[in-house]
Amino acid sequence: MVPFCLSFVSVYGSFLRRCLASAGLSSQSIDIDIDTATTITFWGPSASTKPPLILLHGFGPHGIWQWRPQICFFSRQFSVYVPDLLFFGGSTTESADRSEIFQATSIAKLMEKLGISRYSVVGTSYGGLVAYRMASMWPERVEKVVIASSAANMRRRDHVELMKRAKVEKVDDLLLPSSASQLRKLLGLSVFRRLFMPDFILNDFIDVILHKLFFVTLCMFGSSQLLIFNYPICDCKLYSENREEKLELLKGLTLGQDDTGTICPLSQKVLIVWGEHDKIFLLEKAVELEKYVTLVGENARLEVIHNTSHVPQLEDSGQFNNIVNNFLRDIS
Repeated sequence: MVPFCLSFVSVYGSFLRRCLASAGLSSQSIDIDIDTATTITFWGPSASTKPPLILLHGFGPHGIWQWRPQICFFSRQFSVYVPDLLFFGGSTTESADRSEIFQATSIAKLMEKLGISRYSVVGTSYGGLVAYRMASMWPERVEKVVIASSAANMRRRDHVELMKRAKVEKVDDLLLPSSASQLRKLLGLSVFRRLFMPDFILNDFIDVILHKLFFVTLCMFGSSQLLIFNYPICDCKLYSENREEKLELLKGLTLGQDDTGTICPLSQKVLIVWGEHDKIFLLEKAVELEKYVTLVGENARLEVIHNTSHVPQLEDSGQFNNIVNNFLRDIS
């Protein structure tokens, strides 16, 4: 008898991979550093002459879950690369370094291995911090940078205020949810439009394991229909995988460790995209970031997307895509 296993996350994960394959991307893995046994998994084209564009995800589900509308949209004009940051998806390392600087270095090494010397970077939330570091350390490689919902100028007190807004005592209770109630709280801060999601779906996001071969049995009018999905994907848990290492990533951040909010200005053109009602990083952080993120004031531009919160790329993907596309292609 085939075991019953109806998983929304598994089914949607299969849909995501089918979308990416249709966009010309495939799942790949590269060992970027033998000394630290660092491996990066990513989705990208096998070969392309289009301008390279890197999409860096935040905490939560790994890259393709956070960027699907952008992957499908930008793959028409760009060679899109969607890496899993270290300890997300299949990306791993034996290095003890947990800083966003090491994440940035790893992505830069990935592009070196791919033979790509010039590219633009888009990062959301934690990925925005990595994008900022890449632009700061390699201005000759990073052409343009998009920082979305990511306060590179955060201060230590911003962490304290976030904990108060979330009514939690520890940051991992918010950003690394282990229960349906914790995930619901995170969604409440991240999404502007409230959608009810039952506990069994939220638990599915936390606990489901996507296997290379899995079965879904659908009971319909007393009969069963067997659906088989077979994709070459890694086993992974959307929220609970590598939990200890992800907590170390939060503790290893070098940005936001004091109350100055001082950052090194960038030489590139910078687009800052923010949700009007972001409760993770408040809009005031975006306004401040616009003033100090570049060496030349007019090189930075802030775009606020109304009726969205911390994930504007998902809540209003059409407007987000148009704003970023116009910036990347110099369309006023």
